[in-house]
Amino acid sequence: MRSNMDKKYMQKALDLAIRALGRTSPNPMVGAVVVKDDQVVGEGYHMKAGTPHAEIHALQAAGDNARGATLYVNLEPCSHYGKTPPCADAIVKAGVKRVVVAGLDTNPQVSGRGLKILQDAGIETYTGVLEQEAWKLNLAFFKYIQTGMPLVSLKVAMTLDGKIATSTGDSRWISSAASRKYVHQLRNVYDAIMVGIGTVLQDDPKLNTRLEDEDSHDPIRVIIDSKLELPRSSNIVKTARQQKTLVFCGQQADTISKEFLEEAGLTVIRLASNEDKLPLEEVLRVLGEMEIMTLLVEGGGEINGYLIEKGLIDKVYWFIAPKIVGGRAAPTPVGGRGIPQLKDALQIKSMEIERFNQDILITGYIGDYAMRS
Repeated sequence: MRSNMDKKYMQKALDLAIRALGRTSPNPMVGAVVVKDDQVVGEGYHMKAGTPHAEIHALQAAGDNARGATLYVNLEPCSHYGKTPPCADAIVKAGVKRVVVAGLDTNPQVSGRGLKILQDAGIETYTGVLEQEAWKLNLAFFKYIQTGMPLVSLKVAMTLDGKIATSTGDSRWISSAASRKYVHQLRNVYDAIMVGIGTVLQDDPKLNTRLEDEDSHDPIRVIIDSKLELPRSSNIVKTARQQKTLVFCGQQADTISKEFLEEAGLTVIRLASNEDKLPLEEVLRVLGEMEIMTLLVEGGGEINGYLIEKGLIDKVYWFIAPKIVGGRAAPTPVGGRGIPQLKDALQIKSMEIERFNQDILITGYIGDYAMRS
């Protein structure tokens, strides 16, 4: 019976945590619930980096009722001073009797230390309640804290015969309006969005978020442009002062073009490469240093192929529209060298399938790291 009650209140903590989806980077999403005599007396969630953590909101809401109560939280309470004081100390001070945690924080500054503070103060602690769900919720944080790199998600929209455009380059629109709205919802919760210069030259996109929700945000735009061919008349350049934009180029890129783009409001980052194909693993490392925790890739076949071949994709959003266009020259979603043996093909794991009007969306994970679950 106690186990069922613990799951019930932990699920409530998870439901609170996800309210801040896309708003907490580089922090995790955390929800907390204070329960006394099987009644919720306080709850809260972490809203944004630099603001009070979930436990603090929940304890403040509970007030004196926190004494002798049980606190449910989906991630181990922090034990160190960052932008805010340690939550573990606040829990002890509030007189909480019992703390139930979904999983430990993989951050070396915290891992196990938060629980030890509670245990040393005589507080009962329990872990592992809905641990799998909690891991999946904060997968981006766990990857970021362990590798210093963002969670990379690939979004593709293709026809039934595997084309992302016709042989003439026409790609508007492969997917339905409902599918495109969902993509804007994705942009709303990702820190950054990345495309290659080929996509910019072909489609002249804005790469912003177009939703009616007042709380929507535009992701940071990341353009891979080794030679700095980004047109000065493009939507990316024209809106650079409204939406932060990073352009990665190589050593061979023209200095005058670099200076112009920087004057227009873009941030140009030159990598130590003279190749036409920039090392995208280095791009991801730089993004991680900028505290970008999640990256949505909406690139063409070559960027997609590079990322897949290097094992840099964690998650996919793969739209399939019931359309056939044919054509040997029509581009496909994944270029590059490809995998020579079918037995070595990448397998999508934890796959989910949804419908958006007539389109099918396949969502899933690639790689062992994302698939601890």
